[in-house]
Amino acid sequence: MINYRYHNKPNAWPGFVDLFSNLVIILIFLLIVFVFLWTTTSVFNKNSGAKTVADLKQANAEQAAKLEQMTMDDKEAKELLLMARDELINLEKNNNELTQELNNADNSIKDLITAYESKVNELEAQGADMQERVAALSEQLVAANLDQEKINELSDQLAKVQAALAAAEEKSAEQEANYVQMSNRLNKALADKVAELNDVAQYQSQFYKAVKLAVGDRTSIQTDGDRFIVNSDILFPSGSYTLSAEGKKQLRLIANVIKDMENKIPTNINWIIRVDGHTDKKQVISGTKGYKNNTELSLLRATAVANELANAGVSKRRLVPSGFGDLHPIALGNDAQSLQQNRRIELQLTNR
Repeated sequence: MINYRYHNKPNAWPGFVDLFSNLVIILIFLLIVFVFLWTTTSVFNKNSGAKTVADLKQANAEQAAKLEQMTMDDKEAKELLLMARDELINLEKNNNELTQELNNADNSIKDLITAYESKVNELEAQGADMQERVAALSEQLVAANLDQEKINELSDQLAKVQAALAAAEEKSAEQEANYVQMSNRLNKALADKVAELNDVAQYQSQFYKAVKLAVGDRTSIQTDGDRFIVNSDILFPSGSYTLSAEGKKQLRLIANVIKDMENKIPTNINWIIRVDGHTDKKQVISGTKGYKNNTELSLLRATAVANELANAGVSKRRLVPSGFGDLHPIALGNDAQSLQQNRRIELQLTNR
């Protein structure tokens, strides 16, 4: 740190001027005494008195001139000394002002140095932080270099995907054209199917009315919407898929109705009788022969019904048996009546 120190020196000029003036006065006094003594001695010398007087006059005149000159010089010297003293006073004042300014500048420099040191410390801290960031970036760069192979591999895969996408877009354009053609065909097929369903619907009501008339007041056969339901307990003994005598009798009545419908429904209508078998949710006893679960039992019973209808004269191509086990109950309770309702055969006239 820079320090400036200025000390005020004592001013010697006023004392010097006074001393110089006193010396001049003493010198003049000594000259006067010397002239007086020399003049007195020469005057009393008879041989050289006149000449001496003349010389003394001349010397006196010269001394007077010198004295006058010395007086003027002394005056001028005093004036110069006074001017010098004033100048020294001004210089001393300026020196004091300069010293104050330098002291102020010294304080400002101290403040600047303190601020500079603080800034240096801050920059050093920032530099340390930057070094840490550089180290972290270096580690990331190393990791990025290590992953460059993966990036290249991903780029290759992306190129392959883009190529596949281009091929898919081209194929999609082809498929779109095919889709339009297929859509037209499908719309025509749907229109034909709707027409066919409408035709089948015309005979469904006739079929159910005929079945009702055939079975009469029997409560074992019920209608439900577009189908009629036969209780399995009338058709089969418990746990069996062999038709009982009463069951075969009931199915013959239904077979007569189906055969009559075959003669009434035009041959251009593709219709079938769905024979769906259903069971209750009681699980099959392990080790039971002939089937392993309720689904197999329901399919066996539906097949037995379809075979009996075919034996009664119904065309086999009109009969489609299927088994659903306990997946579609019509009663959700666990009581005996609910379980009995779920053990059933459903027959439905529908399109293929």
